[in-house]
Amino acid sequence: MEVLDELTLNFNQQSLRLMNFCLSLVMFGVALELTVADFQRLFRSPRSVLVGLASQLLLLPAISYLLILVLNPTTSVALGMLLVASCPGGNLSNMFTVMAKGNGALSVSLTALATLVAIVTVPFNFTFWSGWYLQSQNEAPAISLSASQMIGTLLWVVGLPLLVGMLVNHYFPRFTQKARRTMRIISLVIFAAFIGAAFSANFNLFLQYVHLLLLIVLAHNALAYLLGYGVSALFRLKLSDRKAIAIETGIQNSGLALVIIFNFYDGLGGMAFLAGWWGIWDIITGLLLAWGFARVGKGRLLPKYS
Repeated sequence: MEVLDELTLNFNQQSLRLMNFCLSLVMFGVALELTVADFQRLFRSPRSVLVGLASQLLLLPAISYLLILVLNPTTSVALGMLLVASCPGGNLSNMFTVMAKGNGALSVSLTALATLVAIVTVPFNFTFWSGWYLQSQNEAPAISLSASQMIGTLLWVVGLPLLVGMLVNHYFPRFTQKARRTMRIISLVIFAAFIGAAFSANFNLFLQYVHLLLLIVLAHNALAYLLGYGVSALFRLKLSDRKAIAIETGIQNSGLALVIIFNFYDGLGGMAFLAGWWGIWDIITGLLLAWGFARVGKGRLLPKYS
C-alpha cells in the first residue's frame, strides 16, 4: 500500500485552471440558493445549527484522526482522509436531505455556514490534524504548506464566487429563481466531470489501486454518518434534524479536496485517489441513506424525540 505514497497523478496547469474554474462555478450555484433566512435560522434555532456545525467542523476531523490511528493507512491516504474530513458539506447534501424527509432548511443553513467559514476552517483543521499525525509518525510533510497559502486559494476559488452569487441572489431575485434549477443540474454535471477529469489520464492507476481504499472509505464515510446522527440524538434533536445533520456530516465536498490536492500536493496519489473515491462513494451511500431515512420518516424504526 506504501506505493500510493510514491504516485502522483498527471494533471497539467491548464487542467488545473479548468478544475478551479469548475469549482468556482459550483460555489456560485450554491450561493444562488442562499438567502438571509438561512443565516437568520442560526438565531431562531441555534441548538440544531450549532450541533450540526460542531459535528462537521470539529468532531469529524477529530474522529477521523482516531480512525487513522486504528486503521494505520499509508501516509498519503491518511492525509487524504484528514483533508476530506476538513472540507464542508457537499452541495448534494441538501437534495439528499429533502429526499430523506429531513429538515431541508437546516441542511441548507449548515451548507451555507460551513462553506462560508471553510476559508478558515479547512486550512486550520487540515494543518492542525495533519501536523499531529505526521509528528506521531516521525515524518516530515512531503510539501511544506502554510494555512495562509491555502486561505489565499480558497478566497479566489470559494470565497469570491460565494460573494458574487449571494449579491446576484439579493439584487436579481427573479433571475435567481429561474436560474436555480438550471444551476443544480449544471452543478451535478460539473461535479461528475470534476471526478472524471481528475482521473481521465490516470484511470488505469485508479483501477489498479482503488481496492486498497474501498474498506477505508467505507468505514470513514459510515463513521461520519453515525457521528452526525449520534451527536444530534445525544442532544435530543427531532428526527428531521438528525437526518439533516447525519447527511450533512457524511456528504463532504470532495471536489474542494481535489482542488487543494492538485494545487498544493501535485496530485499525490493516495490523497487524490481517496478524495476521488469518496466523491463517488458518498453519492451512492447518500442515495441509499436518503431512501432508508424516508422509509422510517414516522420514527417506527428509529427513536423520535419531540
